[in-house]
Parts: sequence; C-alpha cells; structure tokens
Amino acid sequence: MTKLICVLAAMLMLQGCITSVVTFPVKVAYKATKGVVKGTAAVVGAVIPDGDDDKKSKDD
Repeated sequence: MTKLICVLAAMLMLQGCITSVVTFPVKVAYKATKGVVKGTAAVVGAVIPDGDDDKKSKDD
C-alpha cells in the first residue's frame, strides 16, 4: 500500500516534467514541418506564377 501511495505521489509531482518531455519533440517537429512547407510554397510560387502581375497591369 505504501508503494502505491509513493508511486501516485511521484506521478503527480512529475506530471509537469512528463508533459514537457512529451511536448518538446512535437514542437520541434511542428517548427521543422512549418519551415519545409513555407519553403515549398515559395518554390511553387516562383515556378508557377499566380497571375498577380496580370491583375496589376489591367488596373493601371
């Protein structure tokens, strides 16, 4: 019974540590993916123009 109480107490005290250990890799993966997506969007935008120049020339 004493071991169970110790384990439960340790779980409650270390809950914040476990959360930060689990969320850190998720944040790193999110930031890496976000950078790759932005880079891909920039390359696609450079290769496939979206026609903004045509709209500006018609307005002028």
